[in-house]
Amino acid sequence: MEIKVLFMIIIYSVLIQNFVLSRFLGLCPFFGCSQRISSAIGMGCAITFVMALASAITWIVYTYLLDPATSIVGFFTEGNGAPDLRFLRTISFILVIAVLVQFIEMFLQKKVPSLYRALGIFLPLMATNCAILGVAVLNVEGFTAIGIHTKLTFIQSVTQGVAGGAGFLLILILMAGLREKMELVTIPESMKGVPIACVTGGLMALAFMGFSGLSF
Repeated sequence: MEIKVLFMIIIYSVLIQNFVLSRFLGLCPFFGCSQRISSAIGMGCAITFVMALASAITWIVYTYLLDPATSIVGFFTEGNGAPDLRFLRTISFILVIAVLVQFIEMFLQKKVPSLYRALGIFLPLMATNCAILGVAVLNVEGFTAIGIHTKLTFIQSVTQGVAGGAGFLLILILMAGLREKMELVTIPESMKGVPIACVTGGLMALAFMGFSGLSF
């Protein structure tokens, strides 16, 4: 049963409820880093790595520090129970993501300077990427699309993080491939750049709606 749930999480996160095409999250790197396949792959891999680690760390933070039902803070209080710190959820998640993004930025700057320069401002902007924050929030709110209305387990959370990043990587590569091909065709001057990219993204979203008919 657990394997089936994990499989459903993967399929829904990659194809049916893709963060970019279905939830409209992470549109800044989607349009900004999809001009070349090389930069799209680099950004997609970085986002996948951050999503996976953020899913694991934020789940631990929420479960053992913020949620009063499972918090270990209660062990250090004198029989009053653990305080309800769930109101700190968003700021805690953003802090975790910012630290992970800083780690990625320093690693790329030292080890892959060409990719670091290609990603430009969009690399530090991952700290405010709503897709990464979105997967962390969804992990603790549940996955209603497959009937999970409570917090996901640790394995399910990491799976959704990896699958969400893989879906992001897939869309970036597809978009970059299309935009490279569009350089070989004649496009009206008023549609060049972001306008034609928005139209292309909309058509991709319509195409991926076909996966909504999948049933398990």
